Amino acid sequence: MTANGKPYVLVVEDDAPVRNLITTTLESQNYKYMTSANGSQAVMSAASGNPDIILMDLGLPDMDGVDVIKKIRTWSVAPIIVISARSDDKDKVDALDAGADDYLTKPFSVEELLARLRSTLRRIQYLTQKGEEEPSVFHNGSLTIDYGAGTVYVGEQEIHLMPLEYSLLCLLAQNVGKVLTYQFILDKVWVNAIESDMSSLRVYMASLRKKIEKNSSQPQCIQTHIGIGYRMVRLN
Repeated sequence: MTANGKPYVLVVEDDAPVRNLITTTLESQNYKYMTSANGSQAVMSAASGNPDIILMDLGLPDMDGVDVIKKIRTWSVAPIIVISARSDDKDKVDALDAGADDYLTKPFSVEELLARLRSTLRRIQYLTQKGEEEPSVFHNGSLTIDYGAGTVYVGEQEIHLMPLEYSLLCLLAQNVGKVLTYQFILDKVWVNAIESDMSSLRVYMASLRKKIEKNSSQPQCIQTHIGIGYRMVRLN
């Protein structure tokens, strides 16, 4: 974070007019930023600049943005917001599966871009605050969440979660035994939720289950209540 509490943003966009629109928008809100015009530069900038948030185009000249996300995810958990002209559900799912946290379709409004940034910033602040407020450890069966360290274990194995996956897991754990509606989860985790985020919730929940459940096709820890929402079951 910068001195004014705003995140340091990496903008990955090869289209100069779009890049200028984004950077002008960031400047108007006093965000500090750096830019990259291709995938190779993006990987180097993410490694050397340590950004708090990454805005990522998918249609880059030297490599696909999804591949860039995968590379960055090998060491960084910085939230990644995809900004792309690709509007198919498959493209969105592929980006989210690769490690993106949010997806904004071109053309987009300046207001929506800023809303997504604010939502992501609140998520970062929420996780930081929870870590400070709850230096405790949550146990449920083989699942362990160390709020203070921000780590998750299944048995003795540490599980790598994306920031949004971690937010989902903590929300369920803090309400263990309760059925949380889809809308409640979207309001708490996405903050500025829109209708299309429901598909993102399903993707992230499926990804989270693969990481913490012994058999994700028959989940024991996180149950789906069809048409209502999700519940973490108390296992011990």
